[in-house]
Amino acid sequence: MTRCKALASVVLALGIAATLTLGACAPAKTVNNLNVVTSTSLIAQIVTRVGGDKVSVINIIPPAQCPGHFDVKPGDIQRLADADLFLLHGWQGEKFSQELIDSADNPDLTVVSLDIQTTESDNWMVPSVQREATDKITAALCQVDSENSAAYQQRAADYSNVISAKEAELRSELDQVDFSTINVMCAEMQAGFVGWLGFNIVTSYGRPDSFTPQVVRELVDAGREAGVSLIIDNLQSGQDAAKAVAEELGCTRIILSNFPGGFTDTETWEKAIDKNVALVLEALGQNQG
Repeated sequence: MTRCKALASVVLALGIAATLTLGACAPAKTVNNLNVVTSTSLIAQIVTRVGGDKVSVINIIPPAQCPGHFDVKPGDIQRLADADLFLLHGWQGEKFSQELIDSADNPDLTVVSLDIQTTESDNWMVPSVQREATDKITAALCQVDSENSAAYQQRAADYSNVISAKEAELRSELDQVDFSTINVMCAEMQAGFVGWLGFNIVTSYGRPDSFTPQVVRELVDAGREAGVSLIIDNLQSGQDAAKAVAEELGCTRIILSNFPGGFTDTETWEKAIDKNVALVLEALGQNQG
């Protein structure tokens, strides 16, 4: 009996020691991050840059897909049901958003529609628009998580400096070409960025489903009359929209992306705009022979 009691005491002592040891090694409980759902990668990459380790970000529309052709999935509803903040552009193409918000039935969800108004047709790839978007996203994060507002504002200032540095770098490169003498056609969704580059835009066009034989003929006629040498399609809104027009005119056609991650290894704004500029300059080199 005494031996049994002694054995029980040893086991108990070992159990207590093990509990104390495990408790000492266990990681401290972390504060829950702010759960942010974004409609596109344009917003998501800014939230990631500004939020840092204070936020968890989930983006719902794939970067190569047009927001206007996005179908809500059950998983998207659950993501919004668990979110603290939903950030969206407020574009007409995001018609799915209200249905998604209603289905999530999350009374604690803050929804912010980012109203960006600039002179570059609201194209988020343009540096000035990227800066404005960063300011608005930072304000939204501070609104729902005021405790970490100082950290958000500091990271936003750092990213704004990154944007300005990239803009200066690209301008130095782009100023080597007189874009104003080059006549182009482009997708409507690329007009803001193409205008920022400095091209002379003869005309812009809509999505492939708007291309009737009459529209194609008018584009070809306008292209011939103006001497268009480059056509710029948009990856997300129909990457081959003006392919037939380019073939008819015998001119170079390129495809640019309006969203980080649309092309491989372009998950940040800097990489995405670098890719677009590289494609443009490569095309101009071909045009110039």
